[in-house]
Amino acid sequence: MARQVSGVSFSESKARSTAWAVTFGDMVTLLLTFFILVIVMMNEAETHIDRIINMLLDETYMELSNALQSDTIVVDRVTKGVKITMASGQLFSSGNAELRQDVIPTLRQIAGLIGNSRIARLRDDPEFKPFVEAIEQSERVLNMEIRTEGHTDNVPLPPELISKWESNWELSTARALNVVELLSQFSALSQDKFSAMGYGEYRPLDRNDSSERRARNRRVEIYIDAFVTSTP
Repeated sequence: MARQVSGVSFSESKARSTAWAVTFGDMVTLLLTFFILVIVMMNEAETHIDRIINMLLDETYMELSNALQSDTIVVDRVTKGVKITMASGQLFSSGNAELRQDVIPTLRQIAGLIGNSRIARLRDDPEFKPFVEAIEQSERVLNMEIRTEGHTDNVPLPPELISKWESNWELSTARALNVVELLSQFSALSQDKFSAMGYGEYRPLDRNDSSERRARNRRVEIYIDAFVTSTP
């Protein structure tokens, strides 16, 4: 008996040979959709984290601004967190980096407010402890930074101070370091949260063309900020 051979047209043969491409294309589309959803979820999670951090910084700003109402201390809510500005003349004598004794209680108060703020004690807060743990479970960590920045005017140091400070840059750094050391001591927070830097005359608030404007440029700024980073 003769074998029957079914006839297959060229178009049918081509359709069969390319059928796998349709399946593969569907799979790629599904994978792409999945990854887009993951990215959207991650972005939403980041937005949620940023929203909570900003809410905590707003709360810290309100606490500090209410407690530190003074003509010599200015508290601002800025992009880099919360900023406390103090005039250098209030903190130091001219050309010196040693803090005046009468300003120590004020720095103790500032350190206490920072150390007892909710953003500094999130792990001990029942409301926010799950938030911190969720971040850590994603192999990240919530960091808090207290950074002190020193600034001077553009008047060169007198010859008698050159042997002590090579430049305004060095003087501003020493001042920032002395402030941040006291904040660390009084707040009882871990030292890895603190940093200090000096900018000398290079980040003025105003022109250095009058005694009043130069006095405004001579300052120490304390920043309180929080952010999430990957676990090392």
